Amino acid sequence: MVEELLTAGIAAATGVAVYLGAAARVVKQYERGLVFRFGRLRDEIRPPGFTVIVPGVDRLRKVNMQIVTLPVPAQEGITRDNVTVRVDAVVYFKVVDPANAIVAVEDYRFAVSQMAQTSLRSIIGKSDLDDLLSNREMLNQGLELMIDSPAVGWGVQIDRVEIKDVSLPETMKRSMARQAEADRERRARVINADAELQASHKLAEAAGVMSEQPAALQLRLLQTVVAVAAEKNSTLVLPFPVELLRFLERAAPVPPGAAPSGAPAAAPAPADADAPALGGAPTTADAPDGLLLDGSPPPPAEPDDTPP
Repeated sequence: MVEELLTAGIAAATGVAVYLGAAARVVKQYERGLVFRFGRLRDEIRPPGFTVIVPGVDRLRKVNMQIVTLPVPAQEGITRDNVTVRVDAVVYFKVVDPANAIVAVEDYRFAVSQMAQTSLRSIIGKSDLDDLLSNREMLNQGLELMIDSPAVGWGVQIDRVEIKDVSLPETMKRSMARQAEADRERRARVINADAELQASHKLAEAAGVMSEQPAALQLRLLQTVVAVAAEKNSTLVLPFPVELLRFLERAAPVPPGAAPSGAPAAAPAPADADAPALGGAPTTADAPDGLLLDGSPPPPAEPDDTPP
């Protein structure tokens, strides 16, 4: 009798252990448990920890409540300004209603992925290239709203959407590089012109100060010579001021009989009344031995053909 009771007790304990092993479940901290009894969802959502279900009757479905990082494949589209681009993004979402996430949609991960791809293509078609490159914050907010609107009924909340990369054609990259280079060259020229203008104003002020004190120009010349000599050059170019050259020109001696530099030319002497006119015939007046004034004999007289 005792042996039968002992055997029955062991059998009962074994049955209880098997039942507890089949009915016991553990829900982790980041999960929630949904119990389906004969295919119907129970209202009670099992919290994290140890829980028990009816074996063969209940089925426990665990739902992850962590934030899920879902990469969106690169989508190719044409922007509003007719530029072909490839854009990829990443979506951060989490489940806030486990019942709707399991019952309302077949696979909420796949649904969110497809909605993100279609929304990304729509954003590409509505945006300009400059917005995709420089105004991504506004595009991220618009993309988040487009995905979050249908996801609310799925028990999913979109936490954040980020556009990762924008791929451009090589021709467009070269065009943008030339545009940036031209813009930088334009700004460099404007800066150089502004620097020249400021330098001209300062040089004009310095010239005004040096004109009042001529010795300042000589001191400045000596400073320039010192700066050039400090470079250990084998050739030294020494400029001379124009005023020094003019001073040396004025101090140079004037040769006798030559008009000094800058003096007016002498007036021609008056013509003598007794002197022969230029271009006139020579005469024998005051010439010795009947010679002409230049020393040549007079021409022979021609015969007179007049009848007596």
